[in-house]
Amino acid sequence: MGIVNEFNDYRKKMNEVILKNNNLVMKRLWNLDTNTYEDGVLDKKTKEMLGLVSSMVLRCDDCIKYHLGKCHELGLTTPEIYEIFSVANIVGGTIVVPHTRRGAEYWEALLSESESSK
Repeated sequence: MGIVNEFNDYRKKMNEVILKNNNLVMKRLWNLDTNTYEDGVLDKKTKEMLGLVSSMVLRCDDCIKYHLGKCHELGLTTPEIYEIFSVANIVGGTIVVPHTRRGAEYWEALLSESESSK
């Protein structure tokens, strides 16, 4: 199993565990998160790019993977992703470099997975 499927399977499994406990605050938080990334004045693509930069600066590898997956679904190109990486590294500093490496690895896996499914 590749890193993309491993991440998505784990995320789905644990989301189900959390949601089955029916905590109102968690449900509201996740609903707010979902609605935040819908088209508004800013489109989904822009919002996902913002989410990716923020996640990189905050150094959340799971969030980086999630937003890279969404960026991939929305058709972002590799040059666009690397511009996003560059913004995150300028804003966050060199502490973001290890997360950029893992982000680049995950992006390559997303590209490879989509190529093999064609």
